[in-house]
Amino acid sequence: MAVKERVGVVVSDKMDKTVVVAVENRAPHPKYRKIVVRTRRYKAHDEENKCKEGDRVRIQETRPLSRTKRWTVVDILTHEPEA
Repeated sequence: MAVKERVGVVVSDKMDKTVVVAVENRAPHPKYRKIVVRTRRYKAHDEENKCKEGDRVRIQETRPLSRTKRWTVVDILTHEPEA
């Protein structure tokens, strides 16, 4: 069975060892064919607390780690430069 992977942007890194990743899904509306953007937020495990807000990351589905956390950060694709 293939492991589910998603690519998204970190929108919150305020928790310890956990980040919130927003994943965008762009699909045409079934009737009107306009591209509709739907955003889904996943809580993902970040063991070393490396991810910062604005980073683009790849997350992978895993066993339940807490009540809401079922994903883990596989790698950081791009870092957001610090202001």
